[in-house]
Order: sequence, then structure tokens, then C-alpha cells
Amino acid sequence: MKRTPVLIDVNGVPLRESLSYNGGGAGFGGQMAEWLPPAQSADAALLPALRLGNARADDLVRNNGIAANAVALHKDHIVGHMFLISYRPNWRWLGMRETAAKSFVDEVEAAWSEYAEGMFGEIDVEGKRTFTEFIREGVGVHAFNGEIFVQPVWDTETTQLFRTRFKAVSPKRVDTPGRGIGNRFLRAGVEVDRYGRAVAYHICEDDFPRSGSGRWERIPRELPTGRPAMLHIFEPVEDGQTRGANQFYSVMERLKMLDSLQATQLQSAIVKAMYAATIESELDTEKAFEYIAGAPQGQKDNPLINILEKFSSWYDTNHVTLGGVKIPHLFPGDDLKLQTAQDSDNGFSALEQALLRYIAAGLGVSYEQLSRDYSKVSYSSARASANESWRYFMGRRKFIAARLATQMFSCWLERGTSSGDYSSATGTF
Repeated sequence: MKRTPVLIDVNGVPLRESLSYNGGGAGFGGQMAEWLPPAQSADAALLPALRLGNARADDLVRNNGIAANAVALHKDHIVGHMFLISYRPNWRWLGMRETAAKSFVDEVEAAWSEYAEGMFGEIDVEGKRTFTEFIREGVGVHAFNGEIFVQPVWDTETTQLFRTRFKAVSPKRVDTPGRGIGNRFLRAGVEVDRYGRAVAYHICEDDFPRSGSGRWERIPRELPTGRPAMLHIFEPVEDGQTRGANQFYSVMERLKMLDSLQATQLQSAIVKAMYAATIESELDTEKAFEYIAGAPQGQKDNPLINILEKFSSWYDTNHVTLGGVKIPHLFPGDDLKLQTAQDSDNGFSALEQALLRYIAAGLGVSYEQLSRDYSKVSYSSARASANESWRYFMGRRKFIAARLATQMFSCWLERGTSSGDYSSATGTF
């Protein structure tokens, strides 16, 4: 039977196949034949391993210097030492005169500065953080947990003018009650409606020293008055995503392997530098096996014990040393070898740099910033690298830090305006 003629391209591949996407095939040489990842939504891929993935990221940040530096870079470059408010209301839309709007803005910014950056952490229900520290902590938590939870609360016990407080909530405490799997409308501790909008959050109380065995509390996203009851900040990457993914997922394996590689290399260097000299003894095969095998237990003429006693007696008498000018007289058949210092790198530095470049790319920072190694860059290349990181940090500042800050400020401002705390806004709102 005659074969049907097929049009082929210059590489001999059938033309129809050559025009399709190569990502769906086996690849040149079949490299992708066994690569069959499932087509999953963001939640289906993330939520089953969310708890373990975040725990691994936490462990890296606590115990790995590279990971800790990456989080510190996010805090320092995105937030810095002071996160100032720049309130610019649309006074035309609010029906205010320009002069009245300027007076209102000046009063609000002054009141916010006193309230948010108080020395005793008045903005924090725990009394530990200022506003800037809230934002720095939020950016850091977002880096290694992928999301930020902050709960606005009303302090009824304080005698201060502003009673709005904020409570930082660890993402590890937000989960399905009982650490269950959940369902379509309850995903990893977040209740959602049919549109995927968060309705409420389930928070496990802090039950130190145990973990996850405390009482669960359901906190709605909004109060009946419309005031936010929980602020949840993360950057979704796909439709229907409920929880945020930490930035260490793509480099977690490399970071752990690099940590083990560095520890092994250090241990190897220590072992090589531990001994200045060794004494080698020459024994024939028959004697060596006789000493190793020994004699039955309890037998007095054990060859191994006998030879060790001879060695001990000899060196106790002759005092073999390396100091002074004395030439040691060794036991017959022994050989003294001085150990010289050896290069323990063996390509380790190049491998370490390659791994660090991979990790830096995954974390959005430059290699020089992550490794603190500027020995092989010029000024222009360092500036170019810093500019790439700067664009990334500006995006994070806008969508993570500024969004959290704006929502916290809005909670405070809404309560202040409704209570008449600003004299310049009297009769305006």
C-alpha cells in the first residue's frame, strides 16, 4: 500500500507538526516525554502543601543566612526606616474648598504622625510596633509566607483620643478548623462566596507552647457597618486564588541543598586541617587480618591486644614529638608523614555562585545584594543590577506595602471623621 505523501520542513519534521507548540510534545530526543504535570488551578496546586511550604520557608529564614538576607533586603528597599503618609484627597469630589482641604490634610497628617509613630506603639494592640514596623513586618512576612493578615480592633479600655488599634495575625494561624481539607466555600481557613470573594476568616488562637490545638474563631471580612474586620494582603497570580504563595517556593530546594553543600565543604576543610602529621604502619596482609580478626573473647594471647600493648609501651618510652630539634625514633615499620595544606575549593566557589545567582533571580534581588559579593563587578554593572532590583522593589512597594498602609490609614481615618475628631472637617462630612 502506498504511503500518503507528507510535506516536511527543512529539519524533516512534518509541516503540520512543526507549526505546533513544542511544549506539548516529547521534545528533541524525548527529554519531555515523562514530564506530565497536571493542569491545576492556583488553589489546587498551592493549598494542599501550603502549611508545609510555609513551615519550610520559616525554617530557612530562621536558620539560613542567605534567606534571612533576602527578607532583610525586601524590608530595607521596599519600606526603609520610615514609611510616611502622603494624603491627597480629591477635594473637588468631596465638595470642599481648596483652602479647607489643605487645612484638613495638614491636620490629618499631623494627627496620624503622632498616632502611628508613637514611641510606645499606640497603634498596636500589643503595644510593640509603630506603623513603620507594621509595614516592615508585613513586607517580610509576605516574602516568606506570601500574604499579610492584620485585624483592626476597637480598644475600649484606652483613654487616648484615637481608639483604633491593629493586631498582626500570623498566616499560620489562618486555617480550616481542625486543620481539615475544607471544601469549595472554605479554603485553607478562608470562607468565600460563589464569586470567590472572601467572606470570613477562621483564626486559631495562640496556644503556646502547643501548635494548632487551640480554639478557633470566625472573623468576618467586614462588620455589618461596612468597616473592615480583617485586612488580607497578597498578590494573586491567577483567577480564584484564595491564599498567597511565598517567594521561596521556586528556590526552596536550591537553598536547602546549598546549605548542606556549604556545611559539607566546611566540614571537609576542617578535617583536612585537623591533623598536622600521621604515623603510618606497614604490615603485611596476613598480619593485618590477624590483628583485625583478633582471637576469641577471653583468650589472653589476642594478637590485636598484644600489638597495641607493644605500640603503647614503645611510645610511652620514646616520646614521639614534632617540636624542638629532636628527631623522633619511631616504632620499627612506622612512617611519619607531615600533612601539607591543600586547596579545598575544587570548583566549589563557581558552583556556589551559580546557585546564588539562581536563588537571587527567584527572589527578585540581584546576586551582588544577596551574596554581598561585589568583588567581580564594575560600578556600571553594579548600577545596572541595582536598577533591575529597584523596579521590582517599586512594584512590591505599590501593591504590597502601600496597599496595606492605605487600608490601615483608611480604617483610622474613617473612625476619626465619623467621631468628629478633626475640627477642619466639621460640617464637611
